[in-house]
Amino acid sequence: MALMVAQEVPTSSCMDVSHGPAGVGEARHRMREQLRISGLSESIVDDAVLILSELLSNACRHGRPLAIREIGDGGIQASWRVDKAGRLTVEVTDGGGPTRPIPAKPSVTARGGRGLNIISALAQDWGVRDGAAGEVTVWAIVACGTRHEDFATRVAPPAIDFSTAFDDLDP
Repeated sequence: MALMVAQEVPTSSCMDVSHGPAGVGEARHRMREQLRISGLSESIVDDAVLILSELLSNACRHGRPLAIREIGDGGIQASWRVDKAGRLTVEVTDGGGPTRPIPAKPSVTARGGRGLNIISALAQDWGVRDGAAGEVTVWAIVACGTRHEDFATRVAPPAIDFSTAFDDLDP
């Protein structure tokens, strides 16, 4: 006879993340574990973890750490929550920076600059909220429900129809 114990799964989580690459992996792992337990589809979990990773990386690269009085010794705050409608919101708060978070238009050979474009492709919506003490929160809402298409299909640009491109070259 197997004994089943009900496990309460948090619908929200908040964590301090160190201002640097080491904390990003820890936050991704914790989010993935909690969201899997909550029963969200694997594709939603994958999207949310990628969004969290991009937001944290941007905060480490472009933002200042939060003041120690605002947060433990982490420097960045990451949070996620599932609302009653099943929508997942991911937020990352840092101490602000010299620039505003806006999607870039990187060249094909650029090594970076695609993070917010990836978030735009994966999220239902995203935005930036300023705090009174200068902190900046970037948030993204991940669509609820099951996604059937793979990642490449979701982020690929629309197909270009070349069927008539060379018509004028026929003899």
